[in-house]
Amino acid sequence: MSVVLAVDDTRALRAMLADCLKKGGHDVILAVDGVEALDQLRKHKPDIVITDLNMPRMNGLDFIEAARREPEGKSLPMLLLTTETAQSLKDRARAVRATGWLTKPFDPKQILSLVDQLA
Repeated sequence: MSVVLAVDDTRALRAMLADCLKKGGHDVILAVDGVEALDQLRKHKPDIVITDLNMPRMNGLDFIEAARREPEGKSLPMLLLTTETAQSLKDRARAVRATGWLTKPFDPKQILSLVDQLA
């Protein structure tokens, strides 16, 4: 069992993600944006992060970039979960060392498989 930090500003998506991960046997920490996610990262030291891209206060790319500067986030697997498909965003995701890029709506089996592989 691993601890997953799930970050999304949409309550329904956070709930679906948490439900999927809990059914897969994982503990889930939730955050509504990158600012809260950084606090949760420091406090809970998760095994993996799944974050939305477009959020208020701090988006997913800025969060990953900031998290990589934290001791807890240097080598942590971090997946972006988004509706976006623009190559420029994918290039920035690579630049900030995101571990992967998943598109919404997500496939619960794919999410659980990736968490099991990476966490």
